[in-house]
Amino acid sequence: MTRSSHPDCRATFFEAVPQSVLYDNDRCLVAKIMPNGERQRTQRFSAMLSHYVIRDRYGRPGKGNDKGKVEGLVGYSRRNFMVPMPRFASWAEFNDYLEEQCLKRQADILRGHKISIGERMQADLAAMQDLPAAPFEACDLRSGQVTSTSVVRYRGNDYSVPVAFGHREVWIKGFVDRVVIGCATEVIAEHVRSYDKDDITFDPVHYLRLIERKIMAFDQAAPLQDWNLPDAFSTLQRLLEARQGKTGKREYVQVLRLLEQYEQNVLHAAIKDALQIGAISFDAIKHLVLCRVERRQPRLDLDLYPFLPRTTVATTSTASYMSLLGGGGA
Repeated sequence: MTRSSHPDCRATFFEAVPQSVLYDNDRCLVAKIMPNGERQRTQRFSAMLSHYVIRDRYGRPGKGNDKGKVEGLVGYSRRNFMVPMPRFASWAEFNDYLEEQCLKRQADILRGHKISIGERMQADLAAMQDLPAAPFEACDLRSGQVTSTSVVRYRGNDYSVPVAFGHREVWIKGFVDRVVIGCATEVIAEHVRSYDKDDITFDPVHYLRLIERKIMAFDQAAPLQDWNLPDAFSTLQRLLEARQGKTGKREYVQVLRLLEQYEQNVLHAAIKDALQIGAISFDAIKHLVLCRVERRQPRLDLDLYPFLPRTTVATTSTASYMSLLGGGGA
């Protein structure tokens, strides 16, 4: 599904909403066609129509000629924009390319017309409605429950959530490219959507809290098996375990848990700094991470393990409190 076929993306492109749209009888839009020809809409499609205040019309099932202009433009796009077949790293790049081609075509004047496509579009926009203040979330909305292994099932595939939400009721939003999971008002997980069958998508960070308590499961934990971290992480793990054994393994997991709050590139840079100066401890790395985030110089005492930040405690002077009396007060 491309962005140009998405109702909300069309509205964003035009910066306006049409008064009515002629639709196919797709199952994501029409749950059932009644004997009298009336369409029973799906819940999310009804919500979208209400959000944008669009009147829906439908072509006859199996009658492509009811939307001849649409089918003709699809063929034109394929022949002119996709031959030879283009390749892109993501759907976003592909959609940007298609949008660029459509914008270029607005200067063309088609046979039988005296003005360009862009000029004709301005007349159409004048008859459209204004966009609502907030966009509609075009997604499949469902409820679910977290299992004992801290995963949520959506359309035959499992997606992990933090272990703190085990056995909780959650809501699931299935978009074309991602799955978002939340509990109450909080988003607790987001994954790239899988279209495989019986697939499991793990976020290793979701399981670190449990593994820290059951540290001997660290090497065999399934969610961590395909976790590709930079080399500096494995170097840190080796040094910590060589120095402290089981305790060092737990301290390494504590370092990994910083990913619950900070981006991986920030933690990676802090670990490289720690390895360079020989400050191999959780406390030192956390201090280096905070210094990077707050953009200040680190203050580590390298003469002491575990390399805690240096602190200077001055003797209290009564003169320091005189400023509090300057303004007076009761």
